[in-house]
Amino acid sequence: MKDEIWKAYARGLSDAMSGGGVFIPSVLLRTYRVLGLEEADVLLLFQLMAYRDAEGIGFPTPEQLAERMGKPVTEVVYSLRKLMKEGMLTIEEDADPMTGIRSERYDWTSWLLRAGQQAAAMKREAGAAASLANRQAATSSAPAADGGTVEPSGDNLFSVFEQEFGRPLSPMECETIAAWLDQDRYSDDIIRFALKEAVFAGKLHFRYIDRILLEWSRNRVTNADEARAHSQKFRGGRS
Repeated sequence: MKDEIWKAYARGLSDAMSGGGVFIPSVLLRTYRVLGLEEADVLLLFQLMAYRDAEGIGFPTPEQLAERMGKPVTEVVYSLRKLMKEGMLTIEEDADPMTGIRSERYDWTSWLLRAGQQAAAMKREAGAAASLANRQAATSSAPAADGGTVEPSGDNLFSVFEQEFGRPLSPMECETIAAWLDQDRYSDDIIRFALKEAVFAGKLHFRYIDRILLEWSRNRVTNADEARAHSQKFRGGRS
């Protein structure tokens, strides 16, 4: 009896595997909300994947999709149009090289690309935030000259930039700040002072701040006091 049960289990497992399947990268599940997609949109895209990969149907009809999803045809059509309008889904045309017969298929490559880009941006932001947190923790616990500890330098550096710019920082801007700290080895205080200089000059953009930091580095300016003296000397020379 047990042998029969195991044989039936094996046959069922074999049928399930031969029936095809769909591989869904986890990055699609992690990023769909950030990309402005709703669960119904994602389910529809997964159904399109299943039709193509498991059944070889590249262009299922709205009626087929509606029946499988248990939704009205009008709702499915609306979702398809929405996805195409937002650039997540396209309709491509193929031609059979032997017969020349043309056929259409759905393509969601643009969704995969956007999800990959968003995942990379989220990873950069998390890495930059972790790097800054580690650096600030190390600074706050470092011994000072009088045997005490160095006081933390106020708000998070990223928050300070966002306050001055009046908007959230982009992933590229977060990465730039992290590079100033980790690669160029600029101190937290000197970056803050460079930001103040940019605000004072009315040139609040990252390229200008980067030029300020580079100029100070060339002149061996290593802290806010030296940067202040250098800036005053520079302004005095221009007046």
